[in-house]
Amino acid sequence: MAKAAKFDREEVIDKATNLYWKKGFHATSMRNLQDEIDMRPGSIYATFGSKDGLFKEALRNYTDMGIELVDQYRNKHQSPVAVLKAIVKNLVLDTIDDAPNGVCMLAKTLSELTEVHQELIDITRAHLGEIADEFVKLIEEAQQLGEIKKERNAQELANYVQVQIAGLRTFAKINGDREMLESMIESTFSNHPF
Repeated sequence: MAKAAKFDREEVIDKATNLYWKKGFHATSMRNLQDEIDMRPGSIYATFGSKDGLFKEALRNYTDMGIELVDQYRNKHQSPVAVLKAIVKNLVLDTIDDAPNGVCMLAKTLSELTEVHQELIDITRAHLGEIADEFVKLIEEAQQLGEIKKERNAQELANYVQVQIAGLRTFAKINGDREMLESMIESTFSNHPF
């Protein structure tokens, strides 16, 4: 009879996600992982194959959290533009104090890794693409409702939103003035390509 796992896989991945998000891939040592997720290196390798394997699952987990956030706001707001704005506010304002690192884990990963880890870079890009696809869907819905001009390219607008999130999150780390950030978010939607 096979020996039952003595850990909650989802909990381990959540803890690893927070650790990788906080420290980054390279700064997270096996010892850090061992201490954070309470698993020995042999168990980590047996369960996830490698540090890279656990990182891949953490990236997937982080992406799934982002997609879940989109779904949560879809259920709260009728307007697709209101959903986008709420997501941006959440990602910029709520991450000032609540996230392990105010910078997006996916963006942080892309800025940290080199071609030595090309597979992880490709996976991270694909995950960013999944988030962008969710934004594209919202923008296309907004176009159908007349909230956004139909001649606007939905993919370009989704890219614009992602760039704004990255920039605003970085700015929030420098200047945490919530009122100023709120104003900048409003400006993103009122004075620009929307």
